[in-house]
Amino acid sequence: MSQISDSLLSILDLEPLERNLFRGRSPKVGWQRVFGGQVIGQALYAACKTVEDRQPHSLHAYFLLPGDPEIPIVYEVDRLRDGRSFTTRRVLAIQKGEAIFAMSASFHAAEEGFEHQMPMPDVPMPEDLPDRETMKRSVLPHMPDAVRAYYQRERPIEIRPVELARYASGGKMEPKFNVWIKAMQPLPDEPAIHQSVLAYASDLMLLDSSLIAHGRNVFDKQIQGASLDHALWFHRPFRADEWLLYAQDSPSTSGARGFSRGLIFNRDGKLVASVAQEGLIRPRPDMA
Repeated sequence: MSQISDSLLSILDLEPLERNLFRGRSPKVGWQRVFGGQVIGQALYAACKTVEDRQPHSLHAYFLLPGDPEIPIVYEVDRLRDGRSFTTRRVLAIQKGEAIFAMSASFHAAEEGFEHQMPMPDVPMPEDLPDRETMKRSVLPHMPDAVRAYYQRERPIEIRPVELARYASGGKMEPKFNVWIKAMQPLPDEPAIHQSVLAYASDLMLLDSSLIAHGRNVFDKQIQGASLDHALWFHRPFRADEWLLYAQDSPSTSGARGFSRGLIFNRDGKLVASVAQEGLIRPRPDMA
């Protein structure tokens, strides 16, 4: 397994400190602050470690302070409720004695019920899109420097955007963005790992979709962007090491905040998860 893929599992390798207390670390990748998806994934995995025989069906989280990647993060799990059908956990991520992130997660005992879903968008399959090496060789040289740097960065999640050309056009477009994602290497069969990896990946680029309608992107130095809150619902079983389509849109931007949604499908068209997020997209007054 590659070093970058190893880092994905090492992110979830939480150290138990005491009952309901876990310690997580950040990968050494040179980021100035902790990636929000890392904290979501670690917090969810910490909550999963306190629940038996039930899978998470939803989480709701707030980003409170930027995280320092140079020091560990302590996750404190509060066992709010263990009911007959549902289990509820609250998780605080703590650094330097302060909460940097807060999350509530709900777990549900498996049961049968009604079934329906929205259809998957009609987009090219991942095999019909440029892979990482082809993008580096043929596509990214024509992109702005910041976009090229982002997609060339080593990461444990492979990303194949459908509408990558939007970064080169610079014009206002319909606020929709489709991206195929998957873990770079095979993962263990433990469902909590796949759910936590998807939680990690769900924050990779969702905020960016709120800027498409304005002809901008999060790589624009005139934009101050940050995730404010994040919600994720799990609908059906899936594997995060198989291709998943992350179909994103943004119904609204206002008050220097962008609201974005995502539907996540497996390659067979089954809706496996849904995401919603609001983020700060503040124009920098000193660079307007």
